Amino acid sequence: MSTRLTGSDVKAVFLTADTQALDADGISVAAAVGNNAALTIGGALASGGAVALSHGRIVTILSAGNDSAKSFTVTGTDVNGDAQTESITGANAGTATGTKFFKTISGISAVGNPAGNVSAGVNASAADVVFAGRSRLKGIYLTSTATAGTVDFLNTSPSGTSIMGLSSVGDADATRDVVIPDEGVVFSAGIYVEYTVSTFLTMTVFHA
Repeated sequence: MSTRLTGSDVKAVFLTADTQALDADGISVAAAVGNNAALTIGGALASGGAVALSHGRIVTILSAGNDSAKSFTVTGTDVNGDAQTESITGANAGTATGTKFFKTISGISAVGNPAGNVSAGVNASAADVVFAGRSRLKGIYLTSTATAGTVDFLNTSPSGTSIMGLSSVGDADATRDVVIPDEGVVFSAGIYVEYTVSTFLTMTVFHA
């Protein structure tokens, strides 16, 4: 009589949520920027002329004047560590918000001549990668904070297509244990998460 051994290809990925609040000048404090010149990367989130974040974050550009006909080019890396650039169209005496998540920022340059002081920072959206390839989401164990929110699970990138969402409870240390039936949910090009900072504490994601 033979014994058949079976195993599981399910993997567990432990994520700790970002707690860094939005910071409108955390990358570069308000200052005049010359025509086609670089912003000084020297805000509270910077070190040595660059920014290295624990999670992917969206860059914001705050213009004191009318920069709606100008743009700002952000360079750095994404949540996978791959090189990434983004062009953000300026705002008219307000905040312009990018769409890509940066984990590092090595530079921001104006395209054109900004009308007044410019600062750069991050908003309250954060992102991370579970697995950068085809996989099936099998389950989630989430520990909440006192602030309720929704974790979006996206395909391809943190700015990709949302496949499903999971709400946190809004009760400190309350947990959610979600088992996805059958073969799980397919993510054809990677499992990524996007959320508002401090809306959960930790999360274990099971995928295969």
